Amino acid sequence: MRDEVGPLADHFDLSTEDRSAVLPSGSQTRLYNRVTWACQYLRKAGLLEATGKGRYRITSAGLDLLNQSPSSLTLKDLEQYEGYIEFKKDTTPTGVSKRDDSQTSDDSGDEQTPEELMQANYETIRVSLADELLTTIKSNTPEAFERLVVDLLVAMGYGGSRSDAGQAVGRSGDAGVDGIIKEDRLGLDAVYVQAKRWQNTVGRPDIQAFAGSLEGFRARKGVFITTSAFSAEAHDYVRKIEKKIVLIDGKQLARYMIDFGIGVTETATYTVKAIDTDYFDET
Repeated sequence: MRDEVGPLADHFDLSTEDRSAVLPSGSQTRLYNRVTWACQYLRKAGLLEATGKGRYRITSAGLDLLNQSPSSLTLKDLEQYEGYIEFKKDTTPTGVSKRDDSQTSDDSGDEQTPEELMQANYETIRVSLADELLTTIKSNTPEAFERLVVDLLVAMGYGGSRSDAGQAVGRSGDAGVDGIIKEDRLGLDAVYVQAKRWQNTVGRPDIQAFAGSLEGFRARKGVFITTSAFSAEAHDYVRKIEKKIVLIDGKQLARYMIDFGIGVTETATYTVKAIDTDYFDET
C-alpha cells in the first residue's frame, strides 16, 4: 500500500502541500490516511483482498467493476455490495440515524475518513464549549474573572506560585496596569498584565495606553486579556512597536482555558488504536 501512495498522488496531480498535509493529530499524512481507509472500504465491499501485511490485490468483483469503466467510485457506490453494507451496520452506533449523503462529504465532494470526522466533531465540541465558557465568564463577577486570569497564567507556567500570582494580578490598578507577574518561577523577568471583562471591541487607543503604561515601568513585555475582541488596528499596532505585547481575546481565552483545564472538566476519553504490524512480523 505504501508503494501506491506516491503514484496516486501523481495521478491526481496533488500539490506538495496536499501530499505533506497531516491529520490534526500529526500521526500520519492525510493522503496516507485516505489511502488506508480506501483500501479498507474496498476490502469490505469485496473489491480488494489482503494477501499479506499491507499488501492487496484486486478480486474478480473488482475486475468486473473496473471493466465497467466507472468515472468515479464513492462510498455511496459501494452500498451495492453486501459486505460494505454489513460493515456500515457494524460501525454505526445504536440509536444513531444514518446521515444524509450530502452531510458526509466536505465542500469538495470528498468523503471524510473516520479520523477526519472525529476531528471535525471534536472541533465542534470545542467551539461550543468555548462559546459557553465565554458566556459564563461575562456573566460572572469581576473577582471571578481575576481569579480565572491568575489560574490560567499559573497553569501556563507564569506567575511563580498561585499565591505569588494572586498577589500580583488585580492588586495594582496603577497607571493602566492590572498586575505584574513573574515570567518564570525565578522571577528573572516580569510580564505586565491588563485584564478587562469588556463587551466592546478593544481598539488601538486602549493598546497604546497600555504600551504607554509599560514605558512608565520600563517594561518590555505585556499581556492584554479581554473577554471581547481586538480591532484590526490594535493588532496592527502591536506588530509595529518594539515592545512585545500579546493580545488575548475572548475566543482565545476560552481556548486556553480548555487546553489548560481551567473551568472545565473531562467527561470522556477516547483512545484511537491502530494495528501493531511489528507484532505480526515473522520471526
